[in-house]
Amino acid sequence: GAISKADRKARAEARFADTDSNQVGEISPAEMTAAREKREAKRAKRDEERQAKMFATLDADGSGGLSQAELEAGKEMRAERRAERRGQRTGRRGGRDGGAMRMLRRADTNYDEAVSREEFDAMIEARFARIDTDGSGTITKAERDAAKAKRGGRRGPRGERGQGAGQGAGS
Repeated sequence: GAISKADRKARAEARFADTDSNQVGEISPAEMTAAREKREAKRAKRDEERQAKMFATLDADGSGGLSQAELEAGKEMRAERRAERRGQRTGRRGGRDGGAMRMLRRADTNYDEAVSREEFDAMIEARFARIDTDGSGTITKAERDAAKAKRGGRRGPRGERGQGAGQGAGS
């Protein structure tokens, strides 16, 4: 029921072996591109299957098309599910719109109310760059601690509120 360090290492080795298609112990740019394309194809297939399932759910009359009424019913169904999830979250977060949703709204740079892979990746890259203050391509513990302190030390090791999380000057 738990993933150990050995499990993670074995998975990384298997992923490397799968990517190293010519089995020479090094990954070429072509192999890296092929691995990325393979992942993208799997993701696209999964997305197509999800879309087909959603379409079948929304197409209540089985006509092969979605009427305005079916689209509205789908919208209501999604709102109900969202409300249920928020209700389930109440014990943990007070049912509020959490930081992840705020983060995704900020990532939506073209304001189309959807976050594309490009927008998501750009958001992650920008966040990484902000924390990686020396530009080394890695985030050290000191850089991570500095980033936490800068944003107000949200929570301590046991989840207690720290100084700066809604306290102090300017709050």
